[in-house]
Amino acid sequence: MSEWIEILLLALPIGIGATVVMDLWGVVQKRAFNAPPLDYALVGRWIGHIAWGRFCHASITAARPIPGERALGWLAHYITGVAFAAVLLALQGFGWTRDPTLMPALLIGVISMAAPWLVMQPAFGFGIAASRTPQPSVAWWRSLVTHLVFGLGLFLAGRGTAPFLPS
Repeated sequence: MSEWIEILLLALPIGIGATVVMDLWGVVQKRAFNAPPLDYALVGRWIGHIAWGRFCHASITAARPIPGERALGWLAHYITGVAFAAVLLALQGFGWTRDPTLMPALLIGVISMAAPWLVMQPAFGFGIAASRTPQPSVAWWRSLVTHLVFGLGLFLAGRGTAPFLPS
């Protein structure tokens, strides 16, 4: 089996697990702090519009809805989590999967903030790092904490899968 296939097979449970941890954090934020999580339908709407050649929007919330946008957005969210897990494994090697450590996972969590800050938020019409939102600093800190939680999730999911790996 090729190294890339092995990385992908290991990235699946680690990335899905980390994304679940991130989503559970979203539930905690909503219940404890009344902070609404990202509406993944907007991610699906954005992807749907990309298929028609439109990458950037003045406001994604005002863009025409796409059939199945919520499911598409959630699927993209989990695929992205798996992709960042694959980056972690590609950079750290298979040794990390046998004995996961926290710092590389947190670093990937921080690096993963580039996706919303530099791609999604500007394309949604929210500006770089949510600079065009009513409270950019709040959005920035929430994003940082959420992506650190994703990094923690990478570590926890790595720890959870390690016992099942052949020695």
